[in-house]
Amino acid sequence: MSQVATCPTCGSKSKVKETNGKVVYQVVQDDEAFSKIGQLKKAMEKFKAKAEQLEKELETIQLNQNMQS
Repeated sequence: MSQVATCPTCGSKSKVKETNGKVVYQVVQDDEAFSKIGQLKKAMEKFKAKAEQLEKELETIQLNQNMQS
């Protein structure tokens, strides 16, 4: 993921790159931000679904252990 910082010249949120010892600030465009946010939301939903599946599996295992005891 890119480093983001505030540009010292204009004060906007910018991607920071260092090339040949020179720091370059490139403004983050709204469409770039929305794209990244969309990617993060999809990833979070995927992990959330996996966590819910694992919770159900854990409950099943615990119920089976309680029934055997």
